[in-house]
Amino acid sequence: MVLMPSVEWSLLWPVVVMSLGGVLLVTLTSLVPAARHRGIPAGFTAATAVIAFAFLPSMWNRLDDLPGGRATIVAGALSVDGFTIFVAGVICLSVFLVALVLDDYLRREGLDGPEWYVLLMLSAAGALILSSAEDLIVTFLGLEIMSIAVYVLAALHLRRVESQEAGFKYFVLGALSSAIFLYGIALLYGATGSTSLAQIGGAMSITNDRGLTATQDSSLLLIAIAFLLVGFGFKVSAVPFQVWTPDVYEGSPSPIVGFMASAVKVAGFAALARVFVGALGSVAADWRPVVGAMAVVSVVLGALAAVVQTNVKRMLAFSSISHAGFMLIAVHAAGDPKSGETSLLGGQALLFYMLAYTILISGSFAVVTIAGGSGDADHSLESYRGLAHRRPLLASALVVFLLGQAGVPFTAGFFAKFRVIVAAVRGGQYFIASAAMVGAVIGAFLYLRIIVAVFMDAETADDVDPDRETLDGDEAVASTTVSTPRRIAPATAVAIGLAVAGTVLLGVYPDVIRTVLTGGAEALAGL
Repeated sequence: MVLMPSVEWSLLWPVVVMSLGGVLLVTLTSLVPAARHRGIPAGFTAATAVIAFAFLPSMWNRLDDLPGGRATIVAGALSVDGFTIFVAGVICLSVFLVALVLDDYLRREGLDGPEWYVLLMLSAAGALILSSAEDLIVTFLGLEIMSIAVYVLAALHLRRVESQEAGFKYFVLGALSSAIFLYGIALLYGATGSTSLAQIGGAMSITNDRGLTATQDSSLLLIAIAFLLVGFGFKVSAVPFQVWTPDVYEGSPSPIVGFMASAVKVAGFAALARVFVGALGSVAADWRPVVGAMAVVSVVLGALAAVVQTNVKRMLAFSSISHAGFMLIAVHAAGDPKSGETSLLGGQALLFYMLAYTILISGSFAVVTIAGGSGDADHSLESYRGLAHRRPLLASALVVFLLGQAGVPFTAGFFAKFRVIVAAVRGGQYFIASAAMVGAVIGAFLYLRIIVAVFMDAETADDVDPDRETLDGDEAVASTTVSTPRRIAPATAVAIGLAVAGTVLLGVYPDVIRTVLTGGAEALAGL
């Protein structure tokens, strides 16, 4: 007789909903071919994300009744606490925004079909598993479920060689990093005798049956930590494991890049934080210097490399490396073993940055999706010149997102970077905080380059633009011709509008999420 673990379904619904969503969509569109088009897959995916998100408040309310505000489910394979619930909400938000943008993109490119959305939901399900995994084997499974679907999505624009090249590069390097990550899991098991995060933490000071202690006989443990950092470093595109990022971002379909840069990166950082801050927190002195160095180099090098680019998607790709550096600084602070206050501030900074970055990057790539035009290839900085003249509302939204990424006050990006720097300063890491500020200044120059091309060069645009686009239905009036404007699809307009609203709301009222932010950070610090 096979004993099956008891499953607390009420704490597992987001993963179940996202997984079943993919299965149901492929079944529905197979039985009803008419449902393959006309926005039905996009609406189904957006609704699935909303339903998965709707379960999170009830899960949060149940935390008060759980011992330590945390529950392990499926025989200890997954963990549910404030941290995982917050991250799950961010992933659902990313899926919702990307689904809205993807619909118009696929119609424009003549690629409309359900397979994109099925893969999107399955990847999101893997991301949810990855962010809540309580065992390294489950972490690896979640990582692969999430990644394999994204490999295919990156290469799914079959009419662009660049897309297939991006998918191939992503797959090859991703497979290599996964192999290294799996080897790190094996070594960590050899050092501690377990793959459970809780048991790994407890095994650090226990002598095993061979008379060895993980922290004292640490060669195997240190190699395992290094291999795990390599695996995670690739997924979050941190230096020196970022080499795939510019080419993959440039070649992949723009809405998919928005998902890769938000949900995939958020899930990667969530898993990294759970493994290192939680399970390996007692040996933080061994990994924090390396993470700190990776953070500093990522922040500065990412910003410097972005400045010299002439392609907007490559600019945002290198910019994402710099943002990864900021989140690594937050992880570094969250792992401070000497100060509970610094650890809490680091956890809060990481979670806030995850949310703010998801909103900003999803909105940015929604605009890039429209600005790239048919073929999704017109992303040179030169092609963005005069965008404010041709599409003023779209350009205004892009400026909001760029200013947010630059960390300008009254945007979500300002408080995201401010929290990270404060956490580093409170932990006494003044060099890291200084490097973060230098990186922010360099990054601001990058975003200003794009803004200058969008607004200051408007006089280079043609006086007569028959393709001028509006959101409010006003007609574009030329000097001699009045033409019908080409509208942004309503779903895409909603996604951009929500992202702008979120950017401003978190920039003006950052305390609106204080309760969930604090609860999530406390759960991370107390793993």
